[in-house]
Formats: sequence, C-alpha cells, structure tokens
Amino acid sequence: APDIPVIDQAYSKLSNSITVEWGAVPGATNYMLTAQDEDSFVETIVKSSPGTVTGLKPATLYRITVRSINSGGKSQPSPFRKVKTVLAAPILSVRSLSCDSIAVSWKAVHMAAGFSVSLMRSDGLGRMLKQNTTNTSLIFTNLDPGALYTIKAYAWNANGMPGDDFTYNQRTSPNAPVDVKVAFDSGAQRAVVSWMPAEGALAYSVTVSSGLLQLRCNTSSASCMVPSLQCGSEYYVSVTAYNDAGSSEPTDAVSLKTIPCAPVNISIEEDEPGHLLVSWSSVSLGHYYVVFVKSDDGLEVHCNTSYTHCHFQSDCGFTYFISVFAYNKAGQSPLGDVFNYTTAPCCPSDFRAVFVSSDTVRVTWAPVRGADLYETRAAGGSGLVLCRDTATACTLSALQCSTPYNITVYSFSEARGSNTSCAPQYVATAPWSPEIKNISKEGLSVISVQWQPNNEEATYVVTARGEAGLWHCTSTRNSCTLMDLPCGSAFSVSAIARSPAGQSFPSYSIPLETAPCCPNDLILTQVTQSVTNISWSVGRGAQTYVTTLESAKGQAKCHTLQTYCLLGCITCGTNYTVSLRAISETGLTSSCTYQGYSSSACCPSGVKLYRLSNNGIRVFWRASDDTINYKADLHGSKGNFSCTPSLGLSHCDITKIPCGDVYTVVVAPVTDKGPKLTLFSSFCPKKIYS
Repeated sequence: APDIPVIDQAYSKLSNSITVEWGAVPGATNYMLTAQDEDSFVETIVKSSPGTVTGLKPATLYRITVRSINSGGKSQPSPFRKVKTVLAAPILSVRSLSCDSIAVSWKAVHMAAGFSVSLMRSDGLGRMLKQNTTNTSLIFTNLDPGALYTIKAYAWNANGMPGDDFTYNQRTSPNAPVDVKVAFDSGAQRAVVSWMPAEGALAYSVTVSSGLLQLRCNTSSASCMVPSLQCGSEYYVSVTAYNDAGSSEPTDAVSLKTIPCAPVNISIEEDEPGHLLVSWSSVSLGHYYVVFVKSDDGLEVHCNTSYTHCHFQSDCGFTYFISVFAYNKAGQSPLGDVFNYTTAPCCPSDFRAVFVSSDTVRVTWAPVRGADLYETRAAGGSGLVLCRDTATACTLSALQCSTPYNITVYSFSEARGSNTSCAPQYVATAPWSPEIKNISKEGLSVISVQWQPNNEEATYVVTARGEAGLWHCTSTRNSCTLMDLPCGSAFSVSAIARSPAGQSFPSYSIPLETAPCCPNDLILTQVTQSVTNISWSVGRGAQTYVTTLESAKGQAKCHTLQTYCLLGCITCGTNYTVSLRAISETGLTSSCTYQGYSSSACCPSGVKLYRLSNNGIRVFWRASDDTINYKADLHGSKGNFSCTPSLGLSHCDITKIPCGDVYTVVVAPVTDKGPKLTLFSSFCPKKIYS
C-alpha cells in the first residue's frame, strides 16, 4: 500500500463541501477523502490534490482525512484536520412592490449572525445597492420602473465568515403607459388605442368600460384594437402595463364617445302639396343631423340641422328615398332604415275636352308622372258621370244637353291614392235639338218654318237641303223664313241649335216640295185653220201640263204628260189668252201665263175664177173681214203668179199667164206682222184652173 498523505490545508467555500489539499504520494493512483461529523461521514475518491468532499451539511464541523490508494491497497488515514462548512445561503423571496421598489425576504439561516444583500441592474447601469442586516427582510426603493435587477445575498457567522450567496433576478413592475391615444373607426365601430411603450413592460391590457359593460384587449405591442363598440355610448379607456413582476397602475381614463346610433321613429308627412316634413327622435350623443332625400330620377338633396325635423320641397308623382344620419365628433351614425315616400301623382296637364256629339264629350290629357289610373268626373245637371281608365283619354256619354259641367280628371297611384287638388274645367254641352212644329208657304218661293224653342241663348239655323242646293235661315226665336227657294225642287228641311258650347243634333227632317216651274219656252204653231199645236220646254218638277187657249168665243184645253199638245176648235181671226198649269207628281200646281195668241185670219169664201183673155184671169171672193187684205196665188209648172187688191176690194186680176197649163189657185188673207207680211194660204181651199 502507498504511504500516508499529509494534508496541507482544508477549507470550506461552500456550505455543502470542503476542499482538501495534500502532497502527492508516490505510487498512489487515487485518494480517498473522508469528512466525518458526530453523526455521519462522507467519503469521496479523487485522482489528485486538491479534492473536494461534497454532500456536507452547512455550518458543521468535520474531521477531514486523506488516504492514498493503489493496487496494493489503501494507506492509513492522514492526520485529520478539523474544518467547519460555511453558512448556507439564505433562500430569497423577492417581489416588486411597485414600479420603483423591490421587497426581499428570507428565512433564518442556521448559525448566521447577519446578512448582506446587494442589488444592481442586470444591464450594469447605475450603482449597486448593498445592505447588511440581521433581519430576514428588507426593501429597496427608488428603483427604475420595469428594470431587471440582480439581487445577491449571503449570511455570515459570528466570526464574520460569509456563507454561500444566493442570486435572484427580479424586474420591477412597469410604470403606467403614457401618451394614451384613442382613434375611433366609425365605419367598423371599433377603436384603436395606442400609447408609448413602458420600459420593462411585457404585455398591456386595455380596459374599455361603460357602466357595467367592460371590454378588454390584451397585447404585447403598443396598440390594441377594441371591436364591437356600441353606438351612442361613452366609454372610458385605460391602459395597464404588465411584466413578470406585476402590473402598473392603470392610466388615467380617456373618454371615448362613439358615433351616435341611427335615428329612429322617423315619420314622413306631406303637410301640404309640394312640401315634405321629415321628423325623428333625438339620439344620444347626436350633435346634429343630416337628412338625405333622393328622388327616383337620381336627384339628391340634403338638410343639415340640429333639430329633429327638416322640410323639403317635393314634386308630384315622385318616389323619394329618405335616410337620416346623426353626427358628432366621432363621425356619422350607421345607416338606419331607408324610407320611401311616394307623393300623389300629378294632375293631368294639356287637358282637352272635345265634343264628339251634342251629348258626348271626349276628354284627353297628357300622361303624368306617378299615375297608375285616371278617373274623369263630370259634375252637373242631375247627376255625376264617371269614367275610369288607365289610358289618357275618356269618353263621357249620355250627358244632358244645354247643361254646364265641371269636368275633373283625377290621377291615382297605388302608393298614394288620388291627387285631390286637380282643378276642374268648365264645359257646357251643346243645346237640345229643336223640334219643327210647322212649315207653311207664304209665297211662291217663300217658306216659313216654326219650331219649339227649348234652349236658352241659342241660335237656330234652318236648312233646306235638296238637289238644287242648300238654303238657310237663322233666328234666335221660334221661326224663320226660307227665301228664294227654286221651283220644282224637293227639299229636306231640318233645324239645328247653336250656342257657344256647340251645335245640337239636327232635328227630324220634314220633306218640302216647291211648286213645279213654269216652262220657259212656249211655242204655238197653227196646224190648220181650226187646229193649233202648242209645245213648251220642260218645267222642272212638273209631271203633267194643262194648256188653255181662251177667248170670248170659247176655250180650248188640253191635259197631257207630254211637252206638246194639239188644240182644235180654234176660231180663225181670234185673239186668245194662253195659259199653262204645271202639275207635280204630288198635285202641286203652278199657273203660268204667256203672251196672247191670235189665230190666223179667216179664209175668204165663194172664190170664183173668170177668164179675162187667153192669158188673163180674174179671181173673185167673199171677204170674211173688210179690214183684211187678201192675196191670190197661182202655182203652175210654168210659173207662179199672184195679185193683191187694194184694201176693201174682193177681187184682183192676174195677167200674162202661160197657156196650156194647170194652175192651183189659192186666195188667202194677209196680216201685217211688223215689217213682214204673213200669208195664211196653206189654210185656205185651193181651186184648179186649166
């Protein structure tokens, strides 16, 4: 076995160990260190000096020995040394009382006479603070908020020997954040709270409170977003900083007023046509209000007011979309209900009433905005006439004649009903149709027409209508006279009434026929001594004719359908009056008088021929009238010869007649027709002379 080692020194630096130093022993490969107190011992194998025995009890006196070891065994223990372990380190309990103080406490340490506690910022800034005490607690004040401090403490014994030290890192709680700002997002109904970071703060808590309601937001940054804020509320915002040491005091509360809530109880009235009144209930935190009114044609107007009502101009037939917003410094309230209000449709314009007949009027108008239906009312007379249609025209029939009506066109809409402010238009119907009571003839071409007057302030027009044309007469009374009606014509006579309101229906027509016309031309031609032919032109309207030749000696008459007639029993040398009656189909008669007619003079009687010589002849006759001249004519193949005696003589001679011929001899009266002599030889008897 190796030699016994000799301990040079033994000491304790830690409360659980003793370090031993000795001289090396030749041949020793290991050494055994033994520490023994009254109750136990602890052995430790080491390779060389120095060696440390661990697992010892603090502040305990130990006997220390060393034995050398090799393959041959162990040496005897060395002479012992008595060594006492140092005091145990105090176990610290550290906390930050505030942002500038740290409290340190510990339990009593066995055999300790006092304690030494030092404190210094872990980052080396500032000075170190150290305190010696016999107590088991102390407080460091006036520290930096939020700073990390390193705290070291140890106990010493009665000899002033320090024991183990205990090191603890402790951070002071942070200071309250400063420069707290609140930014409110009115659109999202949230607030962003920001502040200057507090030193040493690891986290922050934002408290937003309003009455019993509290909202929190935790963050490690220097800002935080608080969502879902309620409109119309006032919140108080505070920020608290946190770290592992605790929390700061909350900051002074910052007031946050959110946007006002959307106004409610909105009512819309049209207090008078063309004026809209919008009213609402006041809202909390609302400083002023803006009402937006947008019409369905895209035009928008607004009203800015601090009251709870606004007036707007409105037009008929429009739909208005109305929204009300409240405002304060935080911004605009959320969009509430959007109301629509449709004004009454416009009154029809370009109103026209045109009479289709005396009792029917057609009413037209221009279409108006907002109207779904139109109602036309005609008030007057004994009742009310109605017409409803979606079209912009209406026909009112069965109106009373000669009656004033107030015609009003109302427009209707499903949303608002009727526009009752439409003005009526005065219209008077045409007069009643007159009734012809009597037609009388006052002359050849003059007709008097009488009717029953049944209108006030009406002018009556009587019309005779026929193929010959139109004839009129006008009167404001109950009769008028048609003048200069043509003969031989058929007419339809009717009457109408006229007034400023219009014209009545024509009355029932009364047929009227004028007497037939007298023929313009009448020609008398004597056919024989006692027969005369009369011919005439057609008399318009005449069907038959009666011609009469009348003298003191008698009358000749003829009734015929033709335009000519032969009259016999005519007395020669007689003056006749000529008359003609034209008779219509219905028996109307026109008496026509013409120029007188004289029949031819009477032929002489008792004509006798006497030969005067071989080439002469004397003609004798008996005159019918001494005032008439006669002429004797001889007609033969060798020549014609004649002689005329002086007035009053009844014979004359014809000489130088060629012999050997047969002659026809006629003695006929000669009448003086102005410059011309008319010979009636054709009517007188002929004599043959050979």
